[in-house]
Amino acid sequence: MTRGSCLCGGVRFELTLPFRRANYCHCARCRKHSGSNASAQGRVPREGFRLVAGEELLTVYRPGDGGMAKVFCRVCGAALFGGTWPDGPEVSVRLGVLDDDPGIRPQYRSFWGSKAEWDQPEDLPHYERRPPRDVA
Repeated sequence: MTRGSCLCGGVRFELTLPFRRANYCHCARCRKHSGSNASAQGRVPREGFRLVAGEELLTVYRPGDGGMAKVFCRVCGAALFGGTWPDGPEVSVRLGVLDDDPGIRPQYRSFWGSKAEWDQPEDLPHYERRPPRDVA
């Protein structure tokens, strides 16, 4: 089982089935939803997703053009899951809200042609914690 929660802890869920696939989505909608260069997400069968707490805190954004749902916590704003939520065959879970290792790693990047202009290859320095103060 894999557990997940929002930033404030009000929304909690469990995944009882393994992810079918995982990816980074670079489409404009996922970039805006995540506030980053991509949304790291995994798809789990709907029957393997169980909301444990916080249903009353969920806000669902459904784009007018029929795009995938985006579900977030109305208290802390954490992007949680979406896709065809709540009635579709899969739930698209944001990997960043998982409390446990999901047992899968992103396997591909989708909508790469829509990536942000500032999105760069991963050749930047890496720091275990905050960068030193003298880093420009």
